[in-house]
Amino acid sequence: MTATRRAAISAIALGGAALAAPACAAEEAARLETATLATALVPSPVKYSALIPAGAETAGLPLLLLLHGGDGDNGFLAGLRPTLEAAWAADEIPPLVAVTPDCDRSLYLDYFDGSQKWETFIVTELIPALRARYGLATNTARTVVSGISMGGLGALRLGLKHPDVFGGLASLEAGIEPALRFSDVKVRNAFQRGRPFLEERYGRPVDGAWWQANNPANIAIALRDAIVQAGLQIYLEVGDADMFHLDEGNEFMHRVLWDHAIAHEYRQVHGADHLGRTLPSRLRDGLRFLNAHVLRPPPPDTSYEVGKALVERLKRNAGVDDSAPRPLLPPTSL
Repeated sequence: MTATRRAAISAIALGGAALAAPACAAEEAARLETATLATALVPSPVKYSALIPAGAETAGLPLLLLLHGGDGDNGFLAGLRPTLEAAWAADEIPPLVAVTPDCDRSLYLDYFDGSQKWETFIVTELIPALRARYGLATNTARTVVSGISMGGLGALRLGLKHPDVFGGLASLEAGIEPALRFSDVKVRNAFQRGRPFLEERYGRPVDGAWWQANNPANIAIALRDAIVQAGLQIYLEVGDADMFHLDEGNEFMHRVLWDHAIAHEYRQVHGADHLGRTLPSRLRDGLRFLNAHVLRPPPPDTSYEVGKALVERLKRNAGVDDSAPRPLLPPTSL
């Protein structure tokens, strides 16, 4: 990855965020701070940024882990600060501590050779350290993860693998491929990641089993029952004009979740490219989902109980059994 390309993509991401997000209406600004955490699991120390809402005491607040993309770092949070402040001002999310760690281009992955263990670091060291530092809530209903591009991949992997830690995930334009085997990954879906890059993370040559064990679609299949039983709330979205063809991988991920009856919300944003000016509003959509389904869920909707009871009777009379496994959808072409 050249410095020029890295700077260009970072400018698109952060510039787009600043362009489209209005300033917070509150008189007092949120507090942004940066700290480091020493570790033996990854290159140390790890720098992270934390955004704390204006006037809020952090004790008991939820944690939003907001993961940066492939060419970002912890400074990504500063670029999205206006978006988060606008969400707070509109009461779209509760007061919480948003944290972005600098994870380089790790894919938020434990490397095959054990030289870097980013997933283990985040789950076993970073999150406990953040909870201790800020006095944050420790239950899953108050811990959520979101991310963009590589961060969307990280949000999927961390959330799906650890539903005992995260109550919900919001994955934006995740850097994933439409495949269940590494050998089936096409160049058009991974041209931004060269063979040396992948081999550093997945083994030389790439170990197919390790790739599968860390591929979100395979994780969803393997851990389906645990994900469903935990009630993990999943938000998945992508632009249909994604320059990296990530719409193909995310559509595939949606179909895997559908076929295995894993409840989720999926959006393909018409006309949206990768990053750019649509990103702030799309992030706020993801945050609203986490708010409504994890952080501040409303009481059950009972406004249509009479009509629903009628529909249930119609189902029984027609022999429709909703307790049976949902059938796969038929082919989309003849």
